[in-house]
Amino acid sequence: MVEYEYRVLSFERGMSRSDIRRALSAEAEYGQWELHRTRVYLGGRMRTWLRRRIIRVPRPDRVA
Repeated sequence: MVEYEYRVLSFERGMSRSDIRRALSAEAEYGQWELHRTRVYLGGRMRTWLRRRIIRVPRPDRVA
């Protein structure tokens, strides 16, 4: 089963689209996040959910 961790970013009404795009691009490039959901609320506030896959490394069996 695939597991994800999530991060929520909020942007105020006054932010320009280029500033929002720059912030999301930086998260995607350097933090390996992908866009999951975006929601625009009344009043212009925008909330964006980012996600990335959690990779679990199995522990090796110990040989005694």
